[in-house]
Amino acid sequence: MPVGWRSNIKIMSKKSALYTMFSILGVVLIFHFLIFFEVIAYDKVWAGRLKSFEEMRKFETFSILLNLSNMGVLFIKYRLLNKGTTNKIIDIIIWCFVVLFALNTLGNLFAQNIYELIFGTLLTMVSAILCYIIVRKEKKIST
Repeated sequence: MPVGWRSNIKIMSKKSALYTMFSILGVVLIFHFLIFFEVIAYDKVWAGRLKSFEEMRKFETFSILLNLSNMGVLFIKYRLLNKGTTNKIIDIIIWCFVVLFALNTLGNLFAQNIYELIFGTLLTMVSAILCYIIVRKEKKIST
């Protein structure tokens, strides 16, 4: 195989990765709202570390706002892709998402709840990969 053969392989388009991230973030938002409104017990999430109702409200409010912010940034990226333009600040923020999701994946490996361990780890790992696909620079193929 020629040198650089991997650069020609395209696993997923940026738009497909964006659609998938919108779906994931939508499901995650619903999950956090279910916790916030006590449909899901708060002692079953956040690696079992939440000690009070007030602490849960603070953590869930932060999570909901963070996920809405993620969706907003990804929506801006989607609009930029449709226009065929880029924005360095948006790309830097998405790179931060890659790092955040990767670190969160490591944190989920220490969850006390088996479901959070399995699903949380898988979800954040997939999110890190999708955000990487969304933000990576595509190499120009010379002909």
